[in-house]
Amino acid sequence: MSQPNHPDVVMPTCGIPQLLKGQKALVTGSSSGIGTAVAISLAQAGAEVVINYAGNEKSAIEVVDQIKKNGGNAIAVQADVSKEDDVERMFATAIEAFGTVDILVNNAGLQKDAPIDEMSLEDWSKVIDVNLTGQFLCARAAVREFKKRGVVADVSCSAGKIICMSSVHEVIPWAGHINYAASKGGVMLMMKSIAQEVAPFRIRVNSICPGAIRTPINRDAWETQEAYDSLMNLIPYKRIGEPADIGKAAAWLASDQADYVNGTSMVIDGGMCLYPGFTTGG
Repeated sequence: MSQPNHPDVVMPTCGIPQLLKGQKALVTGSSSGIGTAVAISLAQAGAEVVINYAGNEKSAIEVVDQIKKNGGNAIAVQADVSKEDDVERMFATAIEAFGTVDILVNNAGLQKDAPIDEMSLEDWSKVIDVNLTGQFLCARAAVREFKKRGVVADVSCSAGKIICMSSVHEVIPWAGHINYAASKGGVMLMMKSIAQEVAPFRIRVNSICPGAIRTPINRDAWETQEAYDSLMNLIPYKRIGEPADIGKAAAWLASDQADYVNGTSMVIDGGMCLYPGFTTGG
C-alpha cells in the first residue's frame, strides 16, 4: 500500500550546510526512525556520528554504511541506555574512537501502552527506565565529558550540546499512554533543570518535541488512508511529519547558529499543540 500523504504537500529538498564540521555526535536509538534521520542529518552537517542501538545491529550497521557511502564517518555501538554500565561503556567507546563527544542526542525511547487499570508495573517501569532514566544517564556522561574538555573555540563556541528527544506529550495528556506521557513530562523538566545548572559551563541543553511523525512506532496512525485522514483532524498543517523534519532541526539546534538557544522545548508538530478542536468550537 502506498503511504498516504496530503496531495498539496511538496516536501523540501534543501540540503544541510556543514554547520557541524569537526564535531563528534552520539545519537541514542539511531538504528531506526527519528534517530536514524537525526544521525544522517548530523553527518550531512559534518559531524562524525556514533550510531547507538539496543538490539538491532543489522539496522545500525546499515545506517553507518549509508553515512559512509555519502562521505561521512560513523560507528555503531550497542548499549541499553537504561543500564548505567552500558552507558558508561558506550561513551568510553565513542571517546576512544573519536577523541571526544561534542553533541549528545538523547533519542532512545519506546512505548508500552495500556489503560491505567491494565498497565503492569513492569511496563510502567520499562518506559520510565528507557525514556527518562536513560536520558539522565546519557546526559550525565555527556556533561562530565563536556566539563572535562571545555570549549574548543575552533570547533564550537559551546563546550557541548545536549538535545533531548521529548514529545508534544510533554504537555498534551494522552489517555492510554500514561507511562509515555509521564516520561516525556519528566524529560521536559529534567532538560530545563540541567540547562539551568550547566549553562555557566557553556553547555547548551534543549529538547525537540515531535508531533505525529511517520515512523514504525506509530504505523497504525498513518498506514491506511482512513487512519491518515483521521490523523489530519489533529494537524492544522495537514500533513504528517517526516523523520527528516526532525533531523534537520536537530542539526541546526546542535550548531553554533543556535548558540543562544538554551533550556527550550522546540515543538515540531504541524500545529498539533494549537488545539485544532477549537478551530470551529469554543
